[in-house]
Amino acid sequence: MLIEIRKEAFNAYAEMQYYLDELDIDGQYGATASFVGTMRDFNEDKNITSLTLEYYPGMTEKHLETIVNGAIEKWNLLDVLILHRVGKIKIAEDIVLVATWSAHRKDAFESCRVIMEQLKSGAPFWKKEETTTGVKWVEKNTPGF
Repeated sequence: MLIEIRKEAFNAYAEMQYYLDELDIDGQYGATASFVGTMRDFNEDKNITSLTLEYYPGMTEKHLETIVNGAIEKWNLLDVLILHRVGKIKIAEDIVLVATWSAHRKDAFESCRVIMEQLKSGAPFWKKEETTTGVKWVEKNTPGF
């Protein structure tokens, strides 16, 4: 398992491949599920120019670890990767990567989705959007279910 909060931009697909290259699970996994969240240029009918994500160091990672440990207990997972950006994020940059590996697709699909939804709904991240008309803190996330 790897959980990292990063200030630097990353390519989620390259990071997933780098991580997989280091794993020693060849032949064990039959399914990989991943979610990549990317910065878009709109939200709730507003044109967004950038996003600043803040977090509580230590507490946020602990919360994400609790989410992942719960998923590992519920599904038969071989490994989990979470990367999350903080700081100022530009349009089209990757914000979050959640990837799960398992022997079967059901465990991979379900766990990846639940991890992502729990991350969005409960992990201590705060978003500030810069728009063409000003700056505002985001009060709620878009529901995924």
